[in-house]
Amino acid sequence: MKLFFSLIVLVVTIDQLTKKLAITFLKDAAQSITIIPDLLSLTYTENKGVAFGMEFAPPIVLLLLTGLITVVVLLYVIFSKKRTTLFLLPFALIVGGGTGNMIDRVIIGRVVDFIYFDLYQGKLFGTYLSLWPIFNIADSAITIGACMLILFHNRIFPESIPTETNNVR
Repeated sequence: MKLFFSLIVLVVTIDQLTKKLAITFLKDAAQSITIIPDLLSLTYTENKGVAFGMEFAPPIVLLLLTGLITVVVLLYVIFSKKRTTLFLLPFALIVGGGTGNMIDRVIIGRVVDFIYFDLYQGKLFGTYLSLWPIFNIADSAITIGACMLILFHNRIFPESIPTETNNVR
């Protein structure tokens, strides 16, 4: 469990530190900072919604929902008897990311985003399209944790794999 809680603290610390840097150096900047031309830049924005900026509920509901999910995941991990790294890692990333974004919602009422991959930006069938939203370290941690749960599901939860029984005699 030391690994689990250490990783949560690490994700929250890196997330909050990078957001403070974004606020300091990007918030009032007139333009983005280009890292890789036409691909990666640092661009400050604030997001009241959830993934991809979707606003499906008022900010207080999003805060309560994030808190509830975080508590449920924490309790699940704590009461689970599994202690493998492959089990703890994705849940720690999800809880750390959720906590990082929850801190923003409590302190400033929205989430600070600043990492922008410009995969495609232009018109498609006459409609303006920006293919990828601006995101942050917490979003990345949540996404990586969720992808790990999907990709390694059978190794993380081996007992959930149905065993084939053959009742033919």
